[in-house]
Amino acid sequence: MDRERKQQTVAEFRAHPKDSGSTEVQVALITRHIEHLTGHLRANPMDNHSRRGLLKLVGHRRRLLVYLAREEPTRYTTLIGRLGLRR
Repeated sequence: MDRERKQQTVAEFRAHPKDSGSTEVQVALITRHIEHLTGHLRANPMDNHSRRGLLKLVGHRRRLLVYLAREEPTRYTTLIGRLGLRR
């Protein structure tokens, strides 16, 4: 992910001007990375190293979403709505 897209994603999902690591920002960045890797794997289906990295990212995002759903259900529902996730 290039620097400008990362900064744009952080700016879109942060809670306050100095926020760069809240759960929402982390999930949004991981989602963007997952989207990028998914496209890469469509073009390179035999790249098992990237596939493993993708699976690790999906698991990390899932754990963060479970945490957010448990601690702040309203923030969770707004986040998955903004990201277009299925939960």
